[in-house]
Amino acid sequence: MHHILWLASTHARVCLIIGLVAGLLLPSFAATLVPWLPHMVAILLTVTALRIGHRAAMGAIGDLRWGLGAVATLQMVVPLILFGLLALAGLHQTPAALAIVLTCAAPAITGSVNLALLMRLDAGRMMQILVLGTAAFPLTVLPVLVFLPQLGAPSQIILAALKLLLVIVLATGLGFALRQRFFPRPSEGQIKALDGLSVLAFSFIVVALMAALTPALLRDPWLVVKWALLAFAISYLLQLVTLLALRRSLLRDVAGPLAIGAGNRNIAIFLVALPPELLAPLMVFIGCWQLPMYLTPMLLPRLYDWALRHD
Repeated sequence: MHHILWLASTHARVCLIIGLVAGLLLPSFAATLVPWLPHMVAILLTVTALRIGHRAAMGAIGDLRWGLGAVATLQMVVPLILFGLLALAGLHQTPAALAIVLTCAAPAITGSVNLALLMRLDAGRMMQILVLGTAAFPLTVLPVLVFLPQLGAPSQIILAALKLLLVIVLATGLGFALRQRFFPRPSEGQIKALDGLSVLAFSFIVVALMAALTPALLRDPWLVVKWALLAFAISYLLQLVTLLALRRSLLRDVAGPLAIGAGNRNIAIFLVALPPELLAPLMVFIGCWQLPMYLTPMLLPRLYDWALRHD
């Protein structure tokens, strides 16, 4: 088992690709995993917290000064600006516009800490952004819901956000407790094994997230291509713009984690409140949304190295 974990750590990017391919080639297996997604998310968070430890994740109180402003900008200001631009262009009632606005209003995905680890960024800072963004989501989403009444009752979305926050707090708390109990001062070998465990958990969960994609490809491949192009554009443009905006600012030290959080959002949090007629096309988009996120460690390292290097 130790050897398997080391292999997963050494070949982390290959594991992510295998997860994506398995999600596409094994649609029946992926569908059976869908009901277990909440449990897999909790396990992923526990494993991630076990890997990074509470000392790396606990920020100073001063972090709230930049953290709250960054979260409000990413989850409230950005989607409202984009909605305004789409409205001016007469596109605000299209499914693509809904996908864009919802994606930009959502907090970072629970796997964003794993992405930070794979990109060799500060995973502790990323954990702070994840928790803070999820905690603030019930407030930051309210102005967005004013312009999107078709989403249903705001109380449903806010309840989903609070449930997610509870899962994050309990799962990460368990991970921190296990780290303190069994790995208070982990060796390099133990850290590498924990990295491998985190990679395997992150790679496995994508299989379920891709469940809607293969059936959609068989029905209408061109529709999937269009949704995939939109997903890549949203994710990578958000990361690029965030890096360019922060690389020479006072937030340079957290530019990498903020960029990961900006371009890798948990749009699935909205699904509990969407009417059935809106759910189907967005499920295809959510399947496509996994592609840019899971391919970020393969496609964007040079961008991050360039943006964050010391001149």
